[in-house]
Amino acid sequence: MSLDWIYYGISWILLRWHALWDTIGIPDGPVLGTNWAWILSIVFLVVTLRVILFPVFVKQIKSQRAMQALQPKVKELQEKHKGDRETLQKEMMELYRVEKANPLMGCLPMFLQIPVFLGLFHVLRRLSPDNPRPTLYGWTAEQFRDATHSALFTAPLPAKFGSSPAELAALNAGSGATVKVIAGILVLIMMATTYMTSRQMILKTGWAEDPQQKMIQRLMLYGIPLSLLVSGSLFPIGVVIYWVTNNLFSLAQQQWVLRKFPPPQMAGRSGGSAARPTAGAATKNGTKNPVQPAARGLFGRKQAEPEPQSPVVDTKALAPKPGAKPVNPKKGVRPANKPKG
Repeated sequence: MSLDWIYYGISWILLRWHALWDTIGIPDGPVLGTNWAWILSIVFLVVTLRVILFPVFVKQIKSQRAMQALQPKVKELQEKHKGDRETLQKEMMELYRVEKANPLMGCLPMFLQIPVFLGLFHVLRRLSPDNPRPTLYGWTAEQFRDATHSALFTAPLPAKFGSSPAELAALNAGSGATVKVIAGILVLIMMATTYMTSRQMILKTGWAEDPQQKMIQRLMLYGIPLSLLVSGSLFPIGVVIYWVTNNLFSLAQQQWVLRKFPPPQMAGRSGGSAARPTAGAATKNGTKNPVQPAARGLFGRKQAEPEPQSPVVDTKALAPKPGAKPVNPKKGVRPANKPKG
């Protein structure tokens, strides 16, 4: 199956954004060794694709919530049909059908982005002065030439950490060391943001109880970032910029979605502070709780503290003891037991 339609689509979006920045007046020539028009075109290529995929992302979150809510029932089925994998599989599929939960929906946005990543990788890999077909996929010869010599802090966007001296010479790279430093820093940022994206979701939703799903979570959290240490050296700098931008967009988007659609275990925490004893309140054994800092809700915000209540006055404790002299009695008022003079 030909993937030319993906290459044409990626090129069309990239070139439309570049034309917009050129119209606005973003310089196409290098400023601080950087062609900002092409950098911004890659960044907004990410924005365009993530906006298109946003409805799918929301469905992914809702599917994950449904899967979390079904965990107790899944555990019951696993205990009930322990050792009978075929029956367990049928029962679980029936449970997913009745509850309208789709386990594969959680991976759908990632699968949809794979063709985009491969398409951009192919398009940027073609950027070479020796390419005999510069006008392929809707490019003009001038656009192809400008993109080939575009750079980030003098490191060409088509260059890679592992580019050979001959490849760097063809791209007019001034220094191979500069390319390695820029590409190496970007690869490390790519690894860190990939890890942070997975960690953010796991911290808010918790680890899965199912061993297989937990293994997948560990693979996403540790395996993929570590694999980028090797594969990242093969990615053009422009592709790494795309990956880093995509991760940063994911972090912001997940933060918003987690606020809008909190996981079940988070949804029950909002009223949890009311059940806690207040600072200094007496416990059952008569001791007082130490003063505690104000409770914090989701994302570090302080929760509303309960309104202070008026103290209960113990009238028995305030009444004078028998035989005790009154303190500061009012003038003109005689004690009841004192005879008149």
